[in-house]
Amino acid sequence: MSSPRTRPLGVAVIGAGMAGRAHLAGYRAATTLSGGPYGEGLPPVRLVAVADAHAPFAHAAATRYGYDRAETSWQAVAEADDVDAVSVVVANRLHREVVEGLLAAGKHVLCEKPLAPSVADAEAMVAAAAAHPDQVAAVGFTYRRSPAVAAVQAHLAGGHLGAVQHVNLHYWCDYGADPQAPMSWRYRGAPGSGVLADVGSHLVDLGEFLAGPLASVHGTVMSRVHARRPVPLGAVVGHALAAVGDEFEDVGNEDLVTFTARFEGGATGTFSASRVAHGLPNGLGFEVFCEKGAVAFDLNRTGEFTIADHSAPGGLNGYRQVLVGPAHPYVAGGLPMDFPSVGHGQSDFFTFQCRAFLDEVAGGVGTPLGDLPVVPPLAHGLHNLRVLDAVASAWEGTLW
Repeated sequence: MSSPRTRPLGVAVIGAGMAGRAHLAGYRAATTLSGGPYGEGLPPVRLVAVADAHAPFAHAAATRYGYDRAETSWQAVAEADDVDAVSVVVANRLHREVVEGLLAAGKHVLCEKPLAPSVADAEAMVAAAAAHPDQVAAVGFTYRRSPAVAAVQAHLAGGHLGAVQHVNLHYWCDYGADPQAPMSWRYRGAPGSGVLADVGSHLVDLGEFLAGPLASVHGTVMSRVHARRPVPLGAVVGHALAAVGDEFEDVGNEDLVTFTARFEGGATGTFSASRVAHGLPNGLGFEVFCEKGAVAFDLNRTGEFTIADHSAPGGLNGYRQVLVGPAHPYVAGGLPMDFPSVGHGQSDFFTFQCRAFLDEVAGGVGTPLGDLPVVPPLAHGLHNLRVLDAVASAWEGTLW
């Protein structure tokens, strides 16, 4: 393959659903990031293709985000000579076949989390990546691209607050709270493949991003709130509601999961994930308690984090708000208005991730063009799945 620096990088996205659209928009905006950690800029990027088995989704997404064409199979993307880098954003049971096929076709791949439906599938994907060492093969965990989260991680790593003692993380959503929400692939599968895999994978990644590797997990509790769901009459995008019929299917996996953990550094972790948390469309947050202070983040307030330490006199001490700005990761050059207290959101995290992926594709595996951290390799996704598997194994009960 000729150097991407001397010709346009062709990008494609497989999957035109909710997260797929975030990748499509992310690539569209990636070339607008400039300066700061983004280096001298990317080579030209061409938005080539959107593939989705449901043709109307593919065509609508290609038109909306300015991609050259729509396809109805991942094989069409794999066979395309004008595609260099591909995001895989489909149901995780499909990841292995698609990722292995793309790698064999010489493509660079960014695969959404969770990496695969099983540890064995993920191991095979990692082996496939190892057979193609000159191709970037990465897994997407977007929340580590939050400027606030990255700033918190850097602050903890710097040791200002001392050793981490307790990390409490929750991801509470309501997309499954309505029992009439249509059946989808998210509700099929064994216990552990439900909310644990869907959003609990983010919690595990964030916990380790903030406090280092996990050593053990304990005390898992899973429960299923809605035992059956109606079958939709047509295609469904993401968590959207849709017309349903009289046919119902059994829900096979969990709506709620909690567990505890021990980090290798000695800290305790408490984790909670739900897809039936009424009134919380996207309720991600965490608190980190250390020997000399504490820090917290709430995704509903993306442009800030709070911190408590001993820097203020006793009568004034407590949590204080820190507004995210160009002194924090990703902001300088990463936002059109890159100064403090300018709003940004979750979609921007995908842009930062797409840029990091393209930077590594253009610069070479492990050597991005600028100073952005690389997107984690598939081996990280395998590790994440092994932790999730341990969480599921620590559960001794029944969902119903």
